[in-house]
Amino acid sequence: MASTPATAPTGTDRAAGGVQSVERAFQLLEALADSGGIATLSELSTTSGLPMPTIHRLIRTLVQHGYVRQDTARRYTLGPRLIRLGETAGRLLGSWARPYLAELMEATGETANLAVLEGGEVVYVGQVQSRRSMRMFTEVGRRVQPHCTGVGKALLAQLPEEEARAVLGTQPLQSHTPYTVTDPARLFEQLAIARERGYVVDDQEQEIGVRCIAVAVPGAPTPTALSVSGPEARIRALEAQAGDTSLVPVMLQISARLGQVLAP
Repeated sequence: MASTPATAPTGTDRAAGGVQSVERAFQLLEALADSGGIATLSELSTTSGLPMPTIHRLIRTLVQHGYVRQDTARRYTLGPRLIRLGETAGRLLGSWARPYLAELMEATGETANLAVLEGGEVVYVGQVQSRRSMRMFTEVGRRVQPHCTGVGKALLAQLPEEEARAVLGTQPLQSHTPYTVTDPARLFEQLAIARERGYVVDDQEQEIGVRCIAVAVPGAPTPTALSVSGPEARIRALEAQAGDTSLVPVMLQISARLGQVLAP
C-alpha cells in the first residue's frame, strides 16, 4: 500500500505549537516600531494585517510583561523592558562587527567605528582604534547628534526624508565647530549626494582637525553605519589614493560583507 505523503503544518498546527503566536507577537512589535513606537489598536490592525482579536490577545500579553505600555489616550507604546534587550543587542552588535572593524583599521591605519541610531541620537556600538599615537578618541557607548558626524549623516541618508526630519526634531541644529552644517536644506542636499555616491564626509564638523568618512551597512536590521576617522590630513591622503584598494571601495566592500552577517 502506498504511504500517505506528509503534509505541511497548517496555521492551526503552528499556533498549537506556539510558533505562530511568537511570530505574530514580533510582527506586532515591528508594526509598533514602524509607527514611531506609538499606535492605536486600529492602526496596528491596519499596519500589521493581523485580525483584531489576535491583536487584543497579543497586546494584553505584551503589556503584562512590560514589552508594551498603554498611555492615557488608550494608545500603545513600546515598553521599557525592550530597552534592556536593545542595549544588550547593541553590545553584541559591536562584538559581531569587531573582525570587520579590525580589518578596516588594518587596511587604512585609522580608527574604525560602527554606529546605530537610537532615540534620535547616534550611538557608537563598536570600535577598533588606530595604533598611531595621534588618533580620534570616541569611546563605545558615546552618543552624538546625527547632523554633525559622518556616521550620523550616513544613518540619516538611509531613512525616508520625513523620518530623517523627525529624527532631527524641530529645534535649530547645534553648531559644534565653524564647519558644522546647521542649515537643514544644505544638510538634506548632502544626504541626497551621499545616497548617490555611497558615502558621506564629516569635515571637522564635530571636532576641529578630525575628518571622517562613513558608509551605510546594507542589510542590517536597523540603520547602521561604518566609518573611518582620524586627523584631517591623513584621511585626505587616504581619499586621494586611487584604485580598488582606495578608501571608499574598501569601506564599501567590508560594509557589504558585514551587512550579510547582520542581515536577519
